[in-house]
Amino acid sequence: MIALIIILAIILLIVIPGVRIINQYERGVVLRLGKFSRILKPGFRIIIPYIDRMVKVDVRTTPMDIPKQEVITRDNVTVNVDAIVYFRVLDAAKAVLETTNYTYATSTFAQTALRDVTGNFDLDEILSKRDEISAQIREIVDAQTDKWGIDIENVKLQNIELPADMKRAMAKQAEAERERRAAIISAEGEKSAAAAVSEAARMLAQTPGGLNIRTLQTLEKISTDPSQKTVILLPSDLADGFSKFAR
Repeated sequence: MIALIIILAIILLIVIPGVRIINQYERGVVLRLGKFSRILKPGFRIIIPYIDRMVKVDVRTTPMDIPKQEVITRDNVTVNVDAIVYFRVLDAAKAVLETTNYTYATSTFAQTALRDVTGNFDLDEILSKRDEISAQIREIVDAQTDKWGIDIENVKLQNIELPADMKRAMAKQAEAERERRAAIISAEGEKSAAAAVSEAARMLAQTPGGLNIRTLQTLEKISTDPSQKTVILLPSDLADGFSKFAR
């Protein structure tokens, strides 16, 4: 009986340290005596303690911020640019065996690619071609990380910080553009109003009694004002006679 208890205790001492629980979103990379042995899938797993060592690798899509990088554009403007990288581990064995820290390695290479790619564009292109720049960065980083078993799913430029003097210059340019558009709209409005007034005057001149009716309408509007006025009206025929006499 004592011997059985001792055997069970020895078995427990051997088995319990080798018990591993692998989550659904993880893979276990097993090294036996320092050499790659196998990949363990999610679930309840047992390895040989003291001989096998297991490294868990998260295979979910992972967002990673690229710190702000100072970049000199092709037209010699200094800007600060940051981005975010979405990556996923496709081959857990490569991620563990081919680099000491696949997350750090991906981050540093993405920073270098960000500086190199954005430095090949003018400032206006960086502001207007974010998707194109992001696609180029993704292509470069993905080609490098492929040998680490990592897939770069997406890269997005986030903030583009301009120098203070450049911001002021762009603000002045935008203000001047708004003033120019406002002047054009105002001029077009005056032109349309003048055309409408000219057309109305032509139509009144061609309509018998049209000017008299317009005069009466004007007097009606004036009469609503409580201020005192003195209005002298001349018959239209008399006004026409004065006009001919003056000629």
